[in-house]
Amino acid sequence: MRPALLLLACLTFAQAQTVEEARLQQVATRLPALNTAFAGLTQDFAHDWANSRDALEATRIAREYGRRLWLGAKARLHEQGDFDDRPLYWARLALTRTMRDNKPAFPLFEADRAAAIASLEQSSRGMDEIRYDPDRKIKRILLTGFDPFALERNLDQSNPSGVTALLLDGEEIVVNGERARVEVAVFPVRYADFDAGMVEDFLTPWMAGPRTQATRPAAVGKLPAAGQPQVDMVVTVSMGREQFDLERYPGLRRSAKATDNLAALSGGSRAAPVIPLLHGLPLAGPEFVEFSLPVAAMQTASGPYKVQDNRWVRVMPDTRMAAGGLAALFGKTAVEGGGGGYLSNEISYRSVRLRNQLGLAQLPVGHIHTPAIQAFEPAKTADITKQVREMLKAAIKTL
Repeated sequence: MRPALLLLACLTFAQAQTVEEARLQQVATRLPALNTAFAGLTQDFAHDWANSRDALEATRIAREYGRRLWLGAKARLHEQGDFDDRPLYWARLALTRTMRDNKPAFPLFEADRAAAIASLEQSSRGMDEIRYDPDRKIKRILLTGFDPFALERNLDQSNPSGVTALLLDGEEIVVNGERARVEVAVFPVRYADFDAGMVEDFLTPWMAGPRTQATRPAAVGKLPAAGQPQVDMVVTVSMGREQFDLERYPGLRRSAKATDNLAALSGGSRAAPVIPLLHGLPLAGPEFVEFSLPVAAMQTASGPYKVQDNRWVRVMPDTRMAAGGLAALFGKTAVEGGGGGYLSNEISYRSVRLRNQLGLAQLPVGHIHTPAIQAFEPAKTADITKQVREMLKAAIKTL
């Protein structure tokens, strides 16, 4: 290929919208309040993106606007008290759509656009804003939530795990004189991000401690030597069933029929579950792992819902069983972990697997499935968020 044609091939002027971004048109018509919640910020971003002078400035602008969106979404939720995570989700998509649709004031390479979008994604999910007190007497809880999902069925769907994350971010909880600070991040509901190592890349520095050097250690099959963990508990949260479920046995494989937010399939089924990827390679690990949350304490949390120690899993050939321990699961092939065969089970598996690989036997790590909501139910979400806080308070007593 001639040099000029090669350069033209590397440059990009506009990029097709993703399936997620394409839904913004429906939102503008059917849910205009969600589409305009951060209209001023999105308009300012479009102006600054269009006038960026080089790739470094474009990435800096993307990161800064992602940060503004995250902080603005938290402030909005606390001020309005509407228990709504959807404005954050749709505004983020409006920003990334702008980055695909609009050409800035310089020749933009596709790799540069991808880097800028990644920076915005990370900063608008709270991942750049985690701040703990240097005093280690103050316990550190790292909690994650998820974006809304199943939007092809319910365009107005909210996710109580995302609301919980936004409301608890930066909160200091005091129990019997013991203090703990909660910091959070919100993950996308996209298989590709998990395959690319988003969970491990985010959690490794917090779980492995200050000796961690590589940002992608698992890509070469070897984790760094673990130092002192920078957190005292890791809790992943997602929307689940009728009650609270503490998912004791996450499973390795994907088997869900449900698509993700990009309309991508898991690639697996109950008859043929598949192993997800990590940085391009099959995720290596046992078929099942066991979490380490302080179950008995968390089950004492007050609230309208039961807190269940869920030991039910599904194994080949498509058999459901209640496991009495990991030994009972030895030699069996996972179809579903306690959290199912979707990304809620997977974030649980990946986080516990990472803990085990790092040899952090004393670090509590595990998953909370919240009661499900239909579309948008702020009163129910308020109850869910309050009870998650009570569960954390109960857990703090054991740290």
